[in-house]
Amino acid sequence: MNRAEMLQRLRGEPGDWDVLVIGGGASGLATAVESAARGYRTALVEQADFAQATSSRSTKLIHGGIRYLEQGAWAGARIAARTGPSASQRAASGPSPALHPAAVRVVGASVLRRGAETLRQARRRPGIEACKHLSRVETLERMPTLAGEGLRGGIVYQDGQFDDARLAITLAQTAVDLGGAVVNYVKVVSLLKQNGRVSGATVREVEGGDEFEVRARVVLMRREFSAMECGGWTTASRPNC
Repeated sequence: MNRAEMLQRLRGEPGDWDVLVIGGGASGLATAVESAARGYRTALVEQADFAQATSSRSTKLIHGGIRYLEQGAWAGARIAARTGPSASQRAASGPSPALHPAAVRVVGASVLRRGAETLRQARRRPGIEACKHLSRVETLERMPTLAGEGLRGGIVYQDGQFDDARLAITLAQTAVDLGGAVVNYVKVVSLLKQNGRVSGATVREVEGGDEFEVRARVVLMRREFSAMECGGWTTASRPNC
């Protein structure tokens, strides 16, 4: 992936792009891959390094579902537990064990048991061991500095651990291989509008300072980029945005 070639293509591609993705984190890069794989002419711009913000400050874990249990989101836990191991095999360094204590004020013993069983049934993948329910005593033995008041037990579970930099570069290269243009250090200055719709963006090449327009049928961005969000990742060209 040659940045100069990508920048030249971003500036000189005739006609509008089908999709312009603003932001080169894990979500943006994955969106660009999905868009390009479906045959859409896709461009992505990132104002700094790929995955330099939130994506670089993660736990390096492919969320295995345990975080959903406190909310009682069983469907989300099942989906994460089933997809996490396969994703970790593609971009991970291996499984990482963890102990999640359960307090009375957070989750009761019955919820704990149900959650453990949910993950145990869903996590039938090589390399990822089934979760194990620990008693209060066993939990304190493994975590002696943990406050014992209100503690009901714990869950020993495994998440897939991945290399976020490796994943980001792999996603960027995949998007390029699928025909997309993916360029970092290109900052969005403003959004373009036509007939009340967002139709692209004016961008600045950070190193050289040159500004140019990138037009697209659909613009996708994070909600914090603009007050015109529709929630989360948005189709900014929708009339109600």
